[in-house]
Amino acid sequence: MGIGWDGLIGHEENISQLRALAREGRFPHAVLFSGPAGVGKRRIARVLAAALLCGRGDEPCGVCPSCKAFSGNSHPDYYEIHAEARGKAAKVIRIEQIREMQSAVARLPILSERRVVLIDEAGLMNEAAENSLLKTLEEPLGQVTFFLVTSARSSLLDTIVSRCMPMRFGMLPAEGMASLLVQQGVSGEEAGELAIFSDGSMERACMLQGSRGMELRKDAEEFLEKLGSMTMDDLWLRGKSMGDMGRDEISEWFLYLNLLLRDMLVLYGDGGSNLIYYQAVRPRLLDMLPKFSEARIFAMLRLVKDAQRRLQANVSLRLFMEGFLIRFMDCGGSCP
Repeated sequence: MGIGWDGLIGHEENISQLRALAREGRFPHAVLFSGPAGVGKRRIARVLAAALLCGRGDEPCGVCPSCKAFSGNSHPDYYEIHAEARGKAAKVIRIEQIREMQSAVARLPILSERRVVLIDEAGLMNEAAENSLLKTLEEPLGQVTFFLVTSARSSLLDTIVSRCMPMRFGMLPAEGMASLLVQQGVSGEEAGELAIFSDGSMERACMLQGSRGMELRKDAEEFLEKLGSMTMDDLWLRGKSMGDMGRDEISEWFLYLNLLLRDMLVLYGDGGSNLIYYQAVRPRLLDMLPKFSEARIFAMLRLVKDAQRRLQANVSLRLFMEGFLIRFMDCGGSCP
């Protein structure tokens, strides 16, 4: 597990503020890292965790027993919680995981002067888990620091949010992402495309490189082009095929659909704009514009955003996709 600040891009102001708190010994007992997925929130939290456990300021030294244990994923005073899936159900953080953590942090630290807990995608806690964590945040035991990392802050209880120092993270700069991808061996041209298509998320850029992301983007584009001529039979076939896809691939497909619709809105305002994500498909997007009014595109974007949110729940993917496609096709043809 890497524990240094080297290799991080973006978020300079946030990192400076967090490092100052660690350096001055004023770090709060709980910090909420929120923002888009894949922009480095979890990595920054881990570097800070290593620094706090090291106890030598705002940066882990890398050579002490604490840092070596952290690098080896074996630090006895560091605890991470991740959402888990059971069967085909959606991932969730359960109360059993929170109780296990509470039992661990109630004991005295072994290697460091404190314990650190990182809860990844904290917005996926179920209600029982949230209520249990709330009690710990209200009455923390000993020297314990909590990092809550989430891309869905609104999913958390207001009472949990209010007990954490908020730290909001935005999207990463495309230039910095492309440069980092080149350092990782990606060609300059491909790195530029990946940085643009990943919507400011380094995690998504890496996923695109190693997945069928470009194929999914193309499919989303063709779906928009054919929307006006689709029959109900076409819709059922697409709903079935997409329902057989994995949840992650469906989520990725929605991302591309969202970006294409966003680009169409930009082109409505300025057909020559350089602010669109998919410069390579500008002519096709311009051809599509007469088929959709701005009001329809806004309505479609609302449907996509709602679908992205609902996809996080435990739903039948085939029924979910069929319902979405019906609403989307109706919107494409009859929204005011």
